[in-house]
Amino acid sequence: MTDSTPTVVLVHGAFADASSFARVVPELLADGLKVLVPAVPNRSLTGDSAYIASVVRAVDGPVVLVGHSYGGAVITVAGAEDNVRALVYLAGYALEEGESLGELQGRFPDSELASALVYTPFPVEGSDEPGTDVTVETGRFPAIFAADVDPDLARVLAVSQRPLAGAAFAEAAPVAAWKTKPSWGLVSSSDRTINPDVERYGYERAGMTTVEVDSSHLVMLAHPEKVADLIREAVRSLGTE
Repeated sequence: MTDSTPTVVLVHGAFADASSFARVVPELLADGLKVLVPAVPNRSLTGDSAYIASVVRAVDGPVVLVGHSYGGAVITVAGAEDNVRALVYLAGYALEEGESLGELQGRFPDSELASALVYTPFPVEGSDEPGTDVTVETGRFPAIFAADVDPDLARVLAVSQRPLAGAAFAEAAPVAAWKTKPSWGLVSSSDRTINPDVERYGYERAGMTTVEVDSSHLVMLAHPEKVADLIREAVRSLGTE
């Protein structure tokens, strides 16, 4: 028998890890929701989406799939799984089918992030050609990524980044789950990592229910209550509470 209690699956983005949801998880657990925060490999859009899709398929019951930043691109693809009932984008990329991160971002002026990226080669198993890891300059990370997060925490986040493989920027999304799933979007209006207009454009194109929060990119740590409220709205839409 399938469990009707929704599971909220939280998908982190580039340069971050599951701990970026540390202030949101207690709010959701207190509501009696089931929560999963998987580690995203951050190696390729199609590979990362396939991994998150496998996590979703293993859930017994309906899923509300939440993606932050690059995680928005991941849920755009993984959200096509049958048991995903709603999508929530947090300062995220809502790609169109056949569109890449680079293409969507390229329609708008660069954010401050563009000048702070660091490119580092890494070995690729079975290949003589290295891959390229992308991170943010440690000294600039707090201001660009986490301007309204506790400064001590921001410094920790800066030195514990989970890189994104450069190849992920050019991969086209094979499907856009927001076309068939109800979706919500949060714009971080003071975002210096993603141009907020990139977020707005993707959300408007998808016809999402959208809210704006005066926040840095790491809205889950800066304004966890507002993030939790948006997720609750998506959960309520399932009619299972």
